[in-house]
Amino acid sequence: MKFVIFVIDKPQNRATNTEMAAIDEFNGLLQANKYWVMAAGISGGESVHLIDNRAKRNQVLPGSLISGVENYTGFWIIESDSDEHALELAKEASRACNRRVELRPYLR
Repeated sequence: MKFVIFVIDKPQNRATNTEMAAIDEFNGLLQANKYWVMAAGISGGESVHLIDNRAKRNQVLPGSLISGVENYTGFWIIESDSDEHALELAKEASRACNRRVELRPYLR
């Protein structure tokens, strides 16, 4: 089963060198144990657009559906045998990046 771990942070809050080293170590653990699918950072809310083209609405609004100071700033997609194991990996991700994270099953 695949899961997405979203990193939650304030815009422009760059990881410190210590945090990056911990993230790199966590990424290495994921890769070594074949839990790794991919990971990436994503831009902050300043470049977000909310698009609704259902029924040809052609609506493009600046900003995110999510309002508030924090938003998604990155993610991991992981492979895990169980919900419980994915939760443990998400806890490790939160500790590694020193931020809150959100875990969701990846549906296909």
